[in-house]
Amino acid sequence: MASMDETFRSPPTQGSPFDLLIVGGGVNGTGIARDAAGRGASVLLVEQDDLASYTSSASTKLIHGGLRYLEYYEFRLVREALIERERLLRIAPHIIWPMRFVLPYTPQARPAWMLRLGLFLYDHLAPNMTLPKCKSLDFRTSSAGKPLNGKLARGFAYSDGWVQDSRLVVLNAMDAKARGADIRTRTRLVQARRVDGLWEAVIENTRDGSQQTVRARIVVNAGGPWVSEVLRERAQVDSTKNVRLVKGSHIVVPRLFDGPQAYILQNPDKRIVFAIPYEQKFTLIGTTDVPWTQAPGRVEISPEEISYLCESVSRYFTKPVTPDDVVWSYAGVRPLYDDAAKNASAVTRDYVLDVDTQGNQAPMLSIFGGKITTFRRLAEHAIEKLQPFLPVLSAPGWTADKVLPGGDLGEGGFEGALARLAAKAPFLDQQLCWRLVRNYGSRADVIVGDARSMADMGEQFGGGLTAREVEYLIAHEWAQTTEDILWRRSRLGLHVTDEDAGRLDAYLRGRQPVAAKAAP
Repeated sequence: MASMDETFRSPPTQGSPFDLLIVGGGVNGTGIARDAAGRGASVLLVEQDDLASYTSSASTKLIHGGLRYLEYYEFRLVREALIERERLLRIAPHIIWPMRFVLPYTPQARPAWMLRLGLFLYDHLAPNMTLPKCKSLDFRTSSAGKPLNGKLARGFAYSDGWVQDSRLVVLNAMDAKARGADIRTRTRLVQARRVDGLWEAVIENTRDGSQQTVRARIVVNAGGPWVSEVLRERAQVDSTKNVRLVKGSHIVVPRLFDGPQAYILQNPDKRIVFAIPYEQKFTLIGTTDVPWTQAPGRVEISPEEISYLCESVSRYFTKPVTPDDVVWSYAGVRPLYDDAAKNASAVTRDYVLDVDTQGNQAPMLSIFGGKITTFRRLAEHAIEKLQPFLPVLSAPGWTADKVLPGGDLGEGGFEGALARLAAKAPFLDQQLCWRLVRNYGSRADVIVGDARSMADMGEQFGGGLTAREVEYLIAHEWAQTTEDILWRRSRLGLHVTDEDAGRLDAYLRGRQPVAAKAAP
């Protein structure tokens, strides 16, 4: 959280316009809300579902420069992403941490000289990088070669980062709220129109159907896969820019290998698939790139995608992976900027910010494309685009150095925070203590509070989830449903039984009136 000596602003008084109405509660929307609120703007953010319900929770969970983007000459994007990787490691050390990636060499894919050149550029495109640089590996002597098949003799290792993607979104929303933003989940934009130099918007509570009309000086369209719908249908704004939807899917299987390293695997079709340690007991495998022409929303992996990912990994590892090994899968629709590339994998991951004005009044900024790693810089660019229309946004940028909630880990970093929580609450088992600090950082203290035993933590729902944690998520993180808690806040969905989930669901139903009062 921000320090106590900062002055947080209240939302506008009833009837007065907000400076910004932000549509979309993904990483871009919440990142812009945080930045703008911290500069003094009054902000209302509406999200039709839960925070990070769609694209922002369906990523490969990486904070990375995008090694493969060099192949498409995306040097600016890679450099910006590498710089942002360093910043994000500093401001969110509890949910973002370094990870070493192993890249096996196979002559059927890219030539060795191309890999060496790409990795050299990756290590040197951005200044002041702190992570270990690339090095060559001999799989006959390196432990990284142990899970790989005997045909692979050598490869490379390089550094990138791992992120709890949906928690990154929530932490941005929390900080935005602390700085005065009004964050409303389960609230959709019905329509918006320009009236007397302002935007007049109708928003709807999706749970009870109630509607409200609000006014704003600027609308920020961070609708992700819905960006074109918000732009053209709900706001009746024409634009030459288009979004290209690409479905990316992932599978989770029982752990394929020991060690903290991840693997980046080259396929004969030139696509890349990652195999990443996930939730201690599992391996995350992804992603696919499938053109998507249907409406955005809830999407699922196809049998063909499952087979593709299984075959990709089995090509490299000693232990083959079959569809029967899949314990969970998820898919999301990426809203990429349509640059007319023929191959879905070649579509730019860079972002385009488009400002529509009518006589320099009531601007709408729409976001096409983007990736999790560059969300903070995208937010800064968005603010820069809007400064001519809203002078309060001309305040200096500040988000590069201010930690996200829980990121002030104190002396000793993560290990120090872990030791302090263990000393304060010795009744917590080692795994639960680790998970609380990894998810919540210094705010784990808020969850434990004055508890002196596990009984004080309240009802237990499996996987170490307790009523105290549930109440914290409801009161501070906009959680309302079992899915919110198990899959987007605590990441315990893979660790609890159906019976556990059912008990949590019953608990939430039994305390709904209380939850409504406690929610932000």
